[in-house]
Amino acid sequence: MTPCGTLAVPSKVWCLATGAGSAVDTEYTADSVEWCPLEGCRHLLACGTYQLKKPEEQPADPSGLDVDVPQTRLGRLYLYSFNADSSACPLTEVQRRDTDAILDMKWCHVQVAGHALLGVADAGGSIELLRLVRSQNAHLLQPFSRFALEKQCLALSLDWSTGKAGRVSEQPLKIVSSDSSGQLHLLNVGEAGPGLRCVATWQAHRFEAWIAAFNYWQTEIVYSGGDDGLLKGWDTRLPGAPVFASRRHSAGVCSVQSSPHRETILATGSYDEHVLLWDTRSMKQPIADVPVQGGVWRLKWHPCHHHLLLAACMHSGFKIINCQKAIGEKREACTVSVSHALPSSLLYGADWSWLRLHRLPQTPLSCEASLPCSDPACTLKVEGQPPAPSFDRLAASDGEGGPLTDETKNGSRPLTSGVGVCGRDHSLEAADSGINLLATCSFYDHVLHFWEWESS
Repeated sequence: MTPCGTLAVPSKVWCLATGAGSAVDTEYTADSVEWCPLEGCRHLLACGTYQLKKPEEQPADPSGLDVDVPQTRLGRLYLYSFNADSSACPLTEVQRRDTDAILDMKWCHVQVAGHALLGVADAGGSIELLRLVRSQNAHLLQPFSRFALEKQCLALSLDWSTGKAGRVSEQPLKIVSSDSSGQLHLLNVGEAGPGLRCVATWQAHRFEAWIAAFNYWQTEIVYSGGDDGLLKGWDTRLPGAPVFASRRHSAGVCSVQSSPHRETILATGSYDEHVLLWDTRSMKQPIADVPVQGGVWRLKWHPCHHHLLLAACMHSGFKIINCQKAIGEKREACTVSVSHALPSSLLYGADWSWLRLHRLPQTPLSCEASLPCSDPACTLKVEGQPPAPSFDRLAASDGEGGPLTDETKNGSRPLTSGVGVCGRDHSLEAADSGINLLATCSFYDHVLHFWEWESS
């Protein structure tokens, strides 16, 4: 069998399906993708987009005066349904909503008032909550609550306090968000009603606060990363001064995620093209440093395998990092199990699915020319340098790509024979191998990709 973009053996990564189901044109540039983690809804995923409307595309001033026209950031939210048993087109678009440009999204890992909630951080400077409801045998997202952070800012990220799929019942449900002015915002979610209430706001970074995230094991603690190159920790009960501040990254810190499996493990990523692993009991030095040849915009721990970390690495595509030895007693180096580049694209969003696929007996598959060389001897060429840390500059770039061609749509793969769920009530840790499903989205070529990765 010939895998698409395999750079590690025996791990393999395949383009997912034939037809439009393996790669979808999102029209606007796609920067965020999130699979729903809740049972009964794990076949659903949301994709967010960000499109900067160029001044020449905006209507002329009727007065004829030469005035400054503010930039318009357009966005669209897609909701898709995935059906592994549909070989022709496993992905169906369920809903699309035009919005302000979307910079981050997260699903809440617990139901709120009987519904799944999706949180969205947008360029209008707001956090919006959308409630998943069932309508005529389909799921739809409906507005639930909105909170404006600050005027003249962009909401850059958000995280739920329920990232390890649970919480102590008496703890309030919380969201932490960051914005383009360098501030963090702690919000309480009113579960009896649609209200979002601000608990605290504080200045965390001198420039953009690219990321804010909870310690999922101690939700009074949050972490932030900024364009000033600093990684900081905060106790939200006394947010005036950081618990720690690290300059271990040499450029803007873009991604932070607490491990939902190991209480003391934290992963961070930066424009400096490194992923760092930390033991939160001592934040002076990281326990592992993984160069990934691309700015790290998002990091996602696998929902079941405690040692697998997915990294969205901008110009360098996506990486699957095996952290087994690093988080063990010997604290050895991490290894990159898969490194997959996507030419002419800038990969910002990536996420693991909670679904577990099962493969029929293997049959040959073909890979189209649009995908990187699958020969392990092939070296990936990273085009250009990491972009300046500005979404507007990226969105204004005239990236070549366009809609999918027939060639890129017509890859093939063995069909899936069934699908299960990956839940922490029945962990896959003991499995020798498995078929993992993941999704990525690219900024320049506005494409949502789906991949199968067979680990062994």
